[in-house]
Amino acid sequence: MANTTAVYARIDTGLKENAEAILAQLGITPSSVIQMLYSQIVLQNGIPFDLHLPTPQPTAIGGMTQAELDAELAKGIESIKSGKTYSTEEIDNELAEEFGI
Repeated sequence: MANTTAVYARIDTGLKENAEAILAQLGITPSSVIQMLYSQIVLQNGIPFDLHLPTPQPTAIGGMTQAELDAELAKGIESIKSGKTYSTEEIDNELAEEFGI
């Protein structure tokens, strides 16, 4: 056997169990996956997948449940009651900055 060493990592129990259940279905051991990951890190001279925060997208009202819509409307009403209001221009600028629209 090749010269090997152990890698120790602490991860969430549920995450580990879910991942290992998928790996078992694929017939791959956790050790094999770690070996593959490390090999790709070396081959690509970095993390072998894109790491970034997802671009925020505005929530479409049609994709919300009635409870979610009611909660958002309640937040808006509270905002108005507390004096936090915005002009149309301010809203347009915020949407352009945050979502590019």
